[in-house]
Amino acid sequence: MHEEIRHMVPDAEFYTPERCFINELSNSDADPEVSIAQARIVVGVTTRWHRLNGIAERYVVLSGSGRVEVGNLAAQTVGPGDVVLIPPGCRQRMTNLGEEDLIFLAICSPRFRPDAYEDIDPEPMQLNV
Repeated sequence: MHEEIRHMVPDAEFYTPERCFINELSNSDADPEVSIAQARIVVGVTTRWHRLNGIAERYVVLSGSGRVEVGNLAAQTVGPGDVVLIPPGCRQRMTNLGEEDLIFLAICSPRFRPDAYEDIDPEPMQLNV
C-alpha cells in the first residue's frame, strides 16, 4: 500500500442481486488486506442470506435502523455507531426497519472478492429493484 486519498464517487453506487446498493470506497490489489464499501438498504428491504468464504466482515452502521441476523445469534436491532462482527463463512442478512435508508460500512479482511460471495437464501433470486 502507498499513501493516497480516495474521494467518494456517489455515481459509482450500483445495485446488487443481494437487494442492496454498494459503493466500493476502497477495494484494490494495492491494498489486499482490507476493503471498505458503503452499503445502502432501502426502507422495508431484507438482503438475501449470504456468506463470504475466507473473508471476515464488519458492519459499521452510519444511519438508519435495522435488524441484523448473523450466524446463530438472535436477530438484533442496530443503529448508528453499532458494529456487527461477522466471521468468515458466517451466514448473514440485514433488514431496514426504519423510515430512511439504512447506510453502513462493510469492512472486509482480506479485501472483498466476488468469488468469495455465496448466496445461501432459499428464495429464488430476483434481479429487479
